[in-house]
Formats: sequence, structure tokens, C-alpha cells
Amino acid sequence: MSDSTPPNAPSHGGETANLSALAGPAVMLAGMLLFSLNDAMGKWLVASYGIGQVILIRSVAALVILAPFLWSAGFKTLFQVEKPLMQAARVFFSTIEVFAFYFAVLYLPLADVMTYWLAAPIYVAAASPFLLGEKVGWRRWTAIAIGFIGVIIALNPSQAMFTPAALISILGTVAFAFMMLSGRSLRGTPDRSLVFFQISGALIAGLVVAPFDWAPIASTTDLGLLFLLGIVAMAAHVLVNRALKMSDAATVAPLQYTLLPWAVVFGWLFFGDLPHKAMMLGAALIIGSGLFIFFREQQLKKRG
Repeated sequence: MSDSTPPNAPSHGGETANLSALAGPAVMLAGMLLFSLNDAMGKWLVASYGIGQVILIRSVAALVILAPFLWSAGFKTLFQVEKPLMQAARVFFSTIEVFAFYFAVLYLPLADVMTYWLAAPIYVAAASPFLLGEKVGWRRWTAIAIGFIGVIIALNPSQAMFTPAALISILGTVAFAFMMLSGRSLRGTPDRSLVFFQISGALIAGLVVAPFDWAPIASTTDLGLLFLLGIVAMAAHVLVNRALKMSDAATVAPLQYTLLPWAVVFGWLFFGDLPHKAMMLGAALIIGSGLFIFFREQQLKKRG
């Protein structure tokens, strides 16, 4: 330390460490913002174009962006994977999930759909003892029960809860939960392979469905937006994966719940939607129970 340096001046090493600690959460928040933009763009586009059409063009754009990474890693490595049947199951559930999501946002406000999707970790916690043999104590079972109550409240129990959009939303979030569960048993598979298979499954399903609901693309601007949808989704995946490598899960994973306030903002800004009181109460219960389950699992991992 030079004579001109104040005794209490922070060291550059400390500043670097602080910036490094902030980098992971910042990247995660950026990823959540891009996912929210992806959702808003998807809702906008499926109002004019078929769901299969949107998913097909989105998947083509995402694969174009992913191709250089696959080339540098070697295409042969894509198919050197563990548990082929589990890989196929994950692709199946991810494809069901993406179709259900776009169907849901076509008829429901963004905030409503996002509330249902944020319940997926609760379903994962409830199913893990039976499908993965994981032990769940009374504290997490209580949180799971509260989370399910939140889902019921968010559905606003009435005849409206049995609308196709609401039922498809529940189907989609359950498929998302099973996709997460299958992903837990595929930890040895590289991220690029998981993303490639997921996008390819959606592309194949889009090829099958698109001819039945294809709408002529009105302008080059719309075509650009359809491609941009895939680019934004791919960038969001990259940022989230990078954030999980830069920081531990306990730091960045809870930031996924920022999807809900972004959904409220974009829903109001672009579509004039405002969430009703029952939805906000249900969302609070879902987020609270989801966070408790997550931090409880982290605590038990440390003990283990």
C-alpha cells in the first residue's frame, strides 16, 4: 500500500470479488427479462398466426443460432447421451409444454399463465418422492399443500376454471414439471444436447401441426418478429445457463420469480391486462411456497 492510499480504502481485489458476486444474479435477471419478452412476443404473434406455425419458425431460428456452438463442439457428441428413453421423455414433455403455453397465452393474460407455470417446482417437489425416491419432510409437504391451495385460488374457483384455456394451462405446467423431473436424472448430459433435443422436438411437432393452422405472413416485419422470437428464447437459455455456472443455485434460482412482475408489466403495457385479486393472492402463495421448498432443499443439501 502506498503512502497516499487512505488506511480504510477498499482493495481492488475486494471490488473485483463484489463485482463477480453480482455478475451471476445480473445475468440471471437479464435472462428472465428476455424470457418475459419472449412470452409477450409469443402472445402477440399467436393472435395472428397459428401456434404450430409460430413454434416451427421459432425453432428454426433457435437452431440457426445454436448451430455454431454445435459445430464447434462436434455434432457427433450430440448423440452420445445417457438414458435415451429418459431423453425422449424429456423431449415429449417439453413439446407438450411449449404448445400448451402458447395456447394458454392466446386466451389468458400473461400474468395468469405465468402464475400457473411458476407452480411447476411445487409439482416437482410433490412427485419427487414417488418418481425419484427423494425424501420429503413435513415442512415441505406443508409448503406443497399451501402451493396447491394457491393454484386453486389462482384458478378463481367457478365454472370459469374448467375453460379449455385454464385446463390446458394446468396440463402445460404439469408437463413442465415432468420435464424438470426428467432433467434431474440427466445431469450428465451437456446443456447443448438438452437444448438441441428440446428445440428439435418442438420443430418436428411444428412441422406436423403448422400445415393445419398456417396463416399467410402479412409482412417482412412479422417474419422478422417470428425469427426474433427464436433468437430471444435462445439468448435467454444461454444467459440462464451462464448464470447458473457463475453463481450457486441458491443465489440465482429464486430470481426466476421476477418473471411474474415482468408478466404483469408487459401484460398491462401491450395487452391492457391487469391481474385480478384472486390471481395475485394465489401467486403470492405459490411463490412463497416455492421459495420455501427451494431454500429447504438447499439447506438439506448442505447438511447432507
